[in-house]
Amino acid sequence: MKNYRLNKDDTVLIVIDFQEKLMKAMSKSEKVYKNTNLLLAAAEQMGIPVIVTEQYPKGLGATANEIKDNLKEYQYVDKMEFSAYSGLKQILSDAGRKTLLITGSETHVCVFQTTRDLLEDGYNVHVVKDAVCSRFKENYLNGLELMKDMGAVISNTETILFDLLKVAGSPEFKVISPMLK
Repeated sequence: MKNYRLNKDDTVLIVIDFQEKLMKAMSKSEKVYKNTNLLLAAAEQMGIPVIVTEQYPKGLGATANEIKDNLKEYQYVDKMEFSAYSGLKQILSDAGRKTLLITGSETHVCVFQTTRDLLEDGYNVHVVKDAVCSRFKENYLNGLELMKDMGAVISNTETILFDLLKVAGSPEFKVISPMLK
């Protein structure tokens, strides 16, 4: 059951490839932006490190303004491989945290391959299903199914936020709860 518990002191938020050109092709981009921004706000309130990746930014553009405008403190990984793992490995080792929240695009490519590599290296991975996307629904669903079969926890933004918060009335809760309305 420990894989299903979130602790803010052991968690990192990874935001994978929310790039301008790529996100224009995503039908659910607004919902994904909204949920990722909720997670970014929670990460800021709770001291959760954030890592942002970009896949071939020269061709796919920079991180979309809908996300970039809400980034405060974060580490950046520029990548050519679909899996972000080689760029994440040292950052995660230095952070010393083993639970990872994954948002990003596309679910069945970069999110899937990154999740697979992180699971293989012993990380506890939570894929935020309402904060990941693919161009086509069947690819999105297949990516989620594959990651679940591999051992990732497939969850949603509100479940994750309330599990990290633990109790009502905390300073973090007072900041985050109005955002959920």
